[in-house]
Amino acid sequence: MSLPLLTTATTMTCAHGGTVSGVPSATNAVAGAVLLCVGDTFTVTGCTFTVANAPSPCISVQWSGPATSVQCAGVAVLTEASTGLCLSAAQAPQGQVQIAASQTQVSGQ
Repeated sequence: MSLPLLTTATTMTCAHGGTVSGVPSATNAVAGAVLLCVGDTFTVTGCTFTVANAPSPCISVQWSGPATSVQCAGVAVLTEASTGLCLSAAQAPQGQVQIAASQTQVSGQ
């Protein structure tokens, strides 16, 4: 089953409402935005998560489950089925990326 590919225009948040943004390593575009790949850098801004009254915001994302049949510059691209794990500065898992909206013109598996 083919699923929409993630791009720089995809709307993503952490489980606590922070904004997830990808910095693409490739320049291939679909639907006017650049494709996001499994090895790209992802940052989280605006996360307000705290643990024991101490701030512990999500700051980065580690992805798994990229597309198996679509690559960009030799690297697997991300789809709506990919799983993004948000991490704190201490690399502690904080929850999964929530994908709110993505392009629907190009898909892959």
